[in-house]
Amino acid sequence: MAVAAAAPLPCPLLLAVCWVLAAPTAAGAKVLPSPSNLNYSLTHICTLTWTWNPPENISSSCNLEYSSDIVINGVPEDRREWSKSRFRVTDARLDEEMRFRVRSECKNDNTSEPSPWVETSLLPKGIPGTAAIDLGCVWHNLEYMACTWHRGENASSDTNYTLFYWFDGLENPKSCSNSSVDQGIFECIFNLTFPKDIGAYPDISILIRGDSEAVTPVCASKNPTTLVKPATPRQLTLAKTNDRIDVKWSESETFPKSCLQYEVKYSSGDLDTGRIIASERNSVSIDGVDANSKYSFRVRAKPKQECYNSHLQSDWSEEKSIGEKRDSTIYFVLIITIPLIVAVSTIILLVYLKRLKILILPPIPDPREILKRMFGEQNEDSQSSAKDDPMNAFDRLIIEEEIHSLILTETSESTNPEKENRLTLLYQ
Repeated sequence: MAVAAAAPLPCPLLLAVCWVLAAPTAAGAKVLPSPSNLNYSLTHICTLTWTWNPPENISSSCNLEYSSDIVINGVPEDRREWSKSRFRVTDARLDEEMRFRVRSECKNDNTSEPSPWVETSLLPKGIPGTAAIDLGCVWHNLEYMACTWHRGENASSDTNYTLFYWFDGLENPKSCSNSSVDQGIFECIFNLTFPKDIGAYPDISILIRGDSEAVTPVCASKNPTTLVKPATPRQLTLAKTNDRIDVKWSESETFPKSCLQYEVKYSSGDLDTGRIIASERNSVSIDGVDANSKYSFRVRAKPKQECYNSHLQSDWSEEKSIGEKRDSTIYFVLIITIPLIVAVSTIILLVYLKRLKILILPPIPDPREILKRMFGEQNEDSQSSAKDDPMNAFDRLIIEEEIHSLILTETSESTNPEKENRLTLLYQ
């Protein structure tokens, strides 16, 4: 189906529309006058209040508003604001060049243009590069805040710093006295507590100033809800019933209820490869455990996102274990050592028994050997008897008689008939 072409506008009507649209441009829009007497004041150590006066000769039909912007080191920040107020409160940047600019505008008015920018600057003091750097703070257990920083690159090695802090509700800024330095890292700790039922936590303004005017001061604003780190859970207790283990720990006394969640890490071996269970309460039960295995547990806490916008977690609690673990190494050692001990004991016992047998049942001497040695000695003695005196011959006779009596005694105690016959034949 063919589409009908649009009817052309009448020439006089077209000219009228064009004239209405082009009229403001041809005539030129009115430029508003700028605000005057722009100034600033430093309050509460790190808060700047910018003030100005309204422009003059503003039409009563103008819905006047002010547009303000902040420029840091020549770069505008994405924090432009529109307001009817003739002041603006911002955080101070004392270690960088900070410019503030403002202009007036008539909202929803096409007959005027915004005024030119009017601005003023806040220049840094001190030697560049001497300000404290790498400032970081942690709010521990909603009880105290610990801040750390490093010395500036151009600061001398003996430069000392002092931390000041302030927040809404504190009458005057306070200095942090609990400070220390360890291997070039400065740390300062100060108490920071609020009621549990507080609706919103105020920002913490922090100023770090050197011990001389040559050191550039530095300011920072910290949202404490992003710096919360809970304390390590304590009083971890374990109870085992059949195939279930109940784990329990103490609740935090500083956090509101239901503002903490927990992670329980347990394993029957190395904790680095254990399982992690999440819990909304200060207890958890684990079913289906092995009754003959040993289990180790650790717990840590972290804040809930609906209470605190912090991703910091507490340290793991002290490890506690329950049950007994069968160690295969012990069985392996026993399998090797038991046979070894038995073998060594057997050898020692055999040697001992052999010696004991010799003591209890000494060997019986063979009379033939005794007689052979005896008559051999007599033959040798007879050959040399001619050379000996009569007294020596008499002594040898006595010795021979003693030997004969010894042989007779041993022969009488023997139970072997063969040995008795041999001795009888010998003396015959």
